[in-house]
Amino acid sequence: MASTAATVGSTAGPVAPAADHMDPRKLIAFFAMVLGMFMSILDIQVVSASLSEIQAGLSAGSDEIPWVQTAYLIAEVIMIPLSGTLARIISTRYLFAASAAGFTIASGLCATATNIDQMIVYRALQGFIGGGMIPSVFAAAFTIFPPSKRNVVSPIIGLIATLAPTIGPTVGGYLSHAFSWHWLFLVNIGPGVIVTLVTWNFIDFDKPELSLMKKFDWWGLFSMAVFLGALEYVLEEGNTNDWFNDNYIVIAAVASAIGAIIFFYRAFSVDFPVVDLKAFGNKNFAFGSMFSFVMGIGLYGLTYIYPVYLSRIRGYDSLMIGETMFVSGLAMFFTAPLAGVLSGKMDLRIMMIIGFCSFATGTWIMTGLTTDWDFWELFIPQILRGFGLMLCMVPINNIALGTMPPARMRGASGLFNLTRNLGGAVGLAIINTVLSTRQDAHYMHLRDHVHWGSPAAVDQINNMTANFNANGLDGPQAALRQLVNMAEQQAVIMSFGDVFLMLTVLFLAMIFGVLMLSKPNAPPKGAGGGGH
Repeated sequence: MASTAATVGSTAGPVAPAADHMDPRKLIAFFAMVLGMFMSILDIQVVSASLSEIQAGLSAGSDEIPWVQTAYLIAEVIMIPLSGTLARIISTRYLFAASAAGFTIASGLCATATNIDQMIVYRALQGFIGGGMIPSVFAAAFTIFPPSKRNVVSPIIGLIATLAPTIGPTVGGYLSHAFSWHWLFLVNIGPGVIVTLVTWNFIDFDKPELSLMKKFDWWGLFSMAVFLGALEYVLEEGNTNDWFNDNYIVIAAVASAIGAIIFFYRAFSVDFPVVDLKAFGNKNFAFGSMFSFVMGIGLYGLTYIYPVYLSRIRGYDSLMIGETMFVSGLAMFFTAPLAGVLSGKMDLRIMMIIGFCSFATGTWIMTGLTTDWDFWELFIPQILRGFGLMLCMVPINNIALGTMPPARMRGASGLFNLTRNLGGAVGLAIINTVLSTRQDAHYMHLRDHVHWGSPAAVDQINNMTANFNANGLDGPQAALRQLVNMAEQQAVIMSFGDVFLMLTVLFLAMIFGVLMLSKPNAPPKGAGGGGH
């Protein structure tokens, strides 16, 4: 999850002094870029609540349909760090306009897919091309705007980065219910055309450096694609395919390891690496990226686990799930202005601690989850989640990118956004693994306590048998079957509680990371000027 701003140093002139006045053309371009980023991030999750409708429409198998999401994620995670280098070579204007146009075309192709193979290819194209829009917005926000405007700009990009995946299931559920699954993709076409035209005509933050194409590290690009693509595949498919008991997972893991070795070697040995890793030498950026990784776990992990609970336990359809989860989105929306004001008035570390505590409190409440929890029981935890996410994201963005020199901003923005997406992938893999392993463990524990020597179990069996007999059914068989179902459902609920406890501990642990940060300094002279 890089681009924009004029390049400094040997390849461009000095950055213009920061000024409070903003060029209206830059403002128009920036908000068009924000809309493009919103569409790209939204499409990560927009299909998550509607996969069953897509599966039925394409006559796909249950083992094939997850690739509608996996293909997008794998392709996007490759483009995000690459986008900084591409923006430097061809400029932000050409990269963003081309990405917006390509994303729009790929969205139209997704809507026309007639089988699962076509859909997977089109989704991969959509994710790869759309991934070029995400880091560009972060880089633009911290290079074309003066530091005095950060309290307004940072909450905007923080809100979009967190709100889009949160409301993805809501938007997807509504569109697939009100119209058809095709509109999950057709809805991008109108805004996509607008974003393409506006960014093409209004972006003038930087100039192309086409001479760098001669030094482009193709081996670095190939190794990065193998490293990140195979890693994403392992994380997405590992739990489903029983991890390293599956040959494809083993091959992908080996390929990722080899790709990583070659990629890191090239990154530190060639003159113009495909991704500049030197940004991690900045302490604040390194810590900010770590926090971004953890926020990815919380953001994407909970966007996943709430729908799983609501569909498996409560029997909700995609629209009902979306309506329930919209609470977090509203909390983020109303917290964003507050976060912007607070970021200019208080220590950013204090804001982060409050945010992490809020998030941890929400997940701690969820450890008491039962099969009866509904909208109102989930209301307060979702409010705390949305409030905590926004209160964390704004200072994390400022700490990680606020002091980066413009020459490093493009690459740093790509790396920063990549950490959030990788955090989401790692978090989902861990959550799925914990859910399955802990569910099995809890079920075995419950089964050991349900036996003929247990008076409570015998009474329960006898009561259920009598009820089923009274209804003309095979009482003993029906009672036993229902008791097994009850034990399985309770095991699932207990495994959810384990996941929420794990997330609570993780976010409380982040407070110690915040305490290790030195107080963020003011941006260095020339970093994030008012544009040129």
